[in-house]
Amino acid sequence: MLLAFSIAPSSPDDSGSYAEAVAAALRIVRDSGLPHDLGSMFTTVEGEWDEVMAVVKQCVDAMEPYGDRVGLVMKADIRAGRTGQMSAKVERVRGLLDDPGTS
Repeated sequence: MLLAFSIAPSSPDDSGSYAEAVAAALRIVRDSGLPHDLGSMFTTVEGEWDEVMAVVKQCVDAMEPYGDRVGLVMKADIRAGRTGQMSAKVERVRGLLDDPGTS
């Protein structure tokens, strides 16, 4: 599965930033060893259901020092028997854009 998620505590730090809390979550994603991609608004993780959801749970738990409430948004693409889709999906679209026969 591919899971795109955005996570943040309910309020920013004293400077108005969420960066420290988001970095805490991203350390967990990085340390999981799962393929992932950091975007400006979402992080995408690829793996089996149980391993991806375990990472998300750890990220939620990591928000505790930053406040008593967590905002979490998730979008999943669940497709059995597929791997490498984080890059393959992008490459398929790029291939169409590079093909002068497509509009």
